[in-house]
Amino acid sequence: MASEDLYLYFHGLLLPKIVHSEDSLNYFRTFRVQDDDVFVISYPKSGTTWMQEIVPLLLNGGDFTPVESIPNWDRVPWLEETRAVLVMDKLRAPRTMVSHMLYHLMPSTFSSSKAKVIYIARNPKDVLVSSFYFHQMASFLDDPGTFEEFMDKFLAGQVLFGKWTDHVKSWRNTDLGDRILYITYEELIQDLRGALERMLRFLGRQMSEEALDRVTEHCLFKNMKNNNMSNYSLVPQEVMDSSKSAFLRKGIAGDWKNHFSPELEAKFNEVIRKEMEESGISFPWDEE
Repeated sequence: MASEDLYLYFHGLLLPKIVHSEDSLNYFRTFRVQDDDVFVISYPKSGTTWMQEIVPLLLNGGDFTPVESIPNWDRVPWLEETRAVLVMDKLRAPRTMVSHMLYHLMPSTFSSSKAKVIYIARNPKDVLVSSFYFHQMASFLDDPGTFEEFMDKFLAGQVLFGKWTDHVKSWRNTDLGDRILYITYEELIQDLRGALERMLRFLGRQMSEEALDRVTEHCLFKNMKNNNMSNYSLVPQEVMDSSKSAFLRKGIAGDWKNHFSPELEAKFNEVIRKEMEESGISFPWDEE
């Protein structure tokens, strides 16, 4: 079982105490959502940091000042984390925020608002690999053990924010209609500019071709990785030890192939397939 020193439980979900508290979750629950708010929702390790870089640039016409001068956790804060109460009131409209919460746990004012949501999903095998390395370098998370041990925990939902399958299912079958845009981490890798164009249209924004070229170049993973306001290099080494693993590691799709044996892959696929089979949801990586 997970250590009570490190985590608190919220509706059965494990949340790290270093950035969550009863007060922060209370703030989250009672948060007043505004109609022009923009949420980026994801399961952990699915591309949140990347979206914290992208979305402000799409909303502000490609002005790099905020992404180069404000740490991403203040620029696009996590609504359920302890810093939210300190920074949300300072954000100019449209406020942009991120959350790892399941749909039914969102603040009560969320569904009645007109706030927009971009939901980013990623191949769960790559999510698992990324999370495994994150647990090795983050002192505020429990030791992941072997890759196979960690995979078993992941499949059982004994990891941050519960099961991957529960998360993606909760955000797929909603009544949000055209308020939600689904995108994948893999799309950002394959055709970043095309993905940015889709997001611009969804957000009701326009940008010159030249500005979009600049934003696309800036938001390439290899370039974002060098932005100290986004790569978590500002976090003290004793909290996140980058000598064990970089926070922004590879930014590629398919790294799982370097970690899964055929047996582990078969086991993983079987559990995920069973849990998703009646959902009607399909992903591009299902064919791999």
